[in-house]
Amino acid sequence: MDDKQHLICNSAETDDEHPLVLELSENDPLFEKKKKLLESVGLDPKGRVYIKRSARPDLQTSILESMLARARIINLNEVDLYFAGGDAIGPLGFCSPRNELDSLHSVLSLIDNSISSCKHMRVNDLVYLRNATLDIIQEFGNQIKEDTKIVANCSSDMENRLLHWGESNGVVTKLDIVYVEGAGRGAVAREDLKVGDVAMEIPLSVIISDEFVHEADMFPILEKIEGMSSETMLLLWSMKEKYNPSSKFKSYFDTLPEAFNTGLSFGVNAIMALDGTLLLEEIVQAKEHLRTQYDELFPSLCNDHPDIFPPELYTWERFLWACELWYSNSMKVMFLDGKLRTCLIPIAGFLNHSIWPHIMHYGKVDSTTNSLKFRLSRPCNAGEQCFLSYGNLSSSHLVTFYGFLPKGDNPCDVVPLDIDIANADGSEDECLMSDWAAHMVRGTWFSKNHGIFDYGLPPPLLDNLRRARCPILQTNTLTQENLEIELEILEDLHSTFEDMLQILGDPKSDDREDSITWDVKLALEFKEIQRKIMSSIVSSCYAGSKRIQHELSNCSI
Repeated sequence: MDDKQHLICNSAETDDEHPLVLELSENDPLFEKKKKLLESVGLDPKGRVYIKRSARPDLQTSILESMLARARIINLNEVDLYFAGGDAIGPLGFCSPRNELDSLHSVLSLIDNSISSCKHMRVNDLVYLRNATLDIIQEFGNQIKEDTKIVANCSSDMENRLLHWGESNGVVTKLDIVYVEGAGRGAVAREDLKVGDVAMEIPLSVIISDEFVHEADMFPILEKIEGMSSETMLLLWSMKEKYNPSSKFKSYFDTLPEAFNTGLSFGVNAIMALDGTLLLEEIVQAKEHLRTQYDELFPSLCNDHPDIFPPELYTWERFLWACELWYSNSMKVMFLDGKLRTCLIPIAGFLNHSIWPHIMHYGKVDSTTNSLKFRLSRPCNAGEQCFLSYGNLSSSHLVTFYGFLPKGDNPCDVVPLDIDIANADGSEDECLMSDWAAHMVRGTWFSKNHGIFDYGLPPPLLDNLRRARCPILQTNTLTQENLEIELEILEDLHSTFEDMLQILGDPKSDDREDSITWDVKLALEFKEIQRKIMSSIVSSCYAGSKRIQHELSNCSI
């Protein structure tokens, strides 16, 4: 069971009522913050709702809204929780697409468990709730559906050979591999798929894991090297296996590109185009780390064991290619022995990432079938591209290690702030959002709250800045003293982020010829996202300042 929540559905049942409990687990690392947030909106962390026999539809809807509000908070990740404040709770709103789907499935799982355990007289009421939850998931999917345009003139012969190889080795799939406009290769549904359907099932026998390294002739050499990880062993194995004509995975390696075009392959012009962003330093450091790792291994391995590590297969360029392969295509899989392994999963690697995924939870081997199952969290219609979630990843991470920017506004795109933490005395009544050790910002368009004391900015940041100016905790009331503090905070933030916006430069200076290289184009697109974030903060601070000045003028009358 997920450490974030306990699903309880069989206690204190009466003939007329059936309890449903979605409880915040004390093992959740964010337990205290979530507990405070639940209590601040009137929800008991251990609370329950009761389904009454043959309750009216409006009461059933109220029950579902209550469970969903609780589930949204329980399923918040650290970034979502930092920015949440009052934004996470509205019965018709949601914090992020992934959070909403996780929350809906928490409720759905609770209802399914209840249906299997409760008395027959309550089943109809629970089925009503289940269908209502599925309707919400369907409607949510309809709102975020992307049109899929298949490129007709691209040959998919290699991909079809891989599919045939996979199916002959036990792979079961309801997806086809095609070329999608603007995305390269992707997986589209062959038929209409519903919530819970298995879009793809991959047996363990075709998953590339460290067991293949253990069987290779290089393993006795590599295991003696101090600090050698299983991931590095797999990387070195794949560099050689790619050119093995009798490899079991030849069909898979044949479909891999000659260049992955991630941020790790950025040229000098692309790196320079990132000037003013944190991503520039991140990519430079990542490339330096990989170069150091390569130099520690080669040419010594080639010199000492030229028959096992042929120099022509272990060049820097091929090492970087293998790094990009594993960064961009590997998945973490929990095996039946309880070990989490980094693996390559042929065919499943064609599933593209989206901030609105169809498939979210897939990394655990099914003990009954000895396979990995990719179940749908929301429906996918025939001909529609089926998306996977690679995780809660920022655009900077996706550029560096995957080589693309996701469609839509990414809620994980945050800008970390280096500010001093206020050292106010704590108390039992300490503000909900005051105990964060690090602070960040993101696009203010994500927030629903732009009034005085909110401004679309994260509550923990504002609370920290208020405490730095007035250690004695104040309520958010429209007093002249509070408004003057708010104005000072917003003017400082406006100045700070306007300077950061200036450092990013004028977007007109980024205008290049249509023939710019892929890496420069990607770097400029990322930089424009950073400008959009900074600009939204500057605008929100300006608008907030104007509101406060208006209120101050009223105070002086």
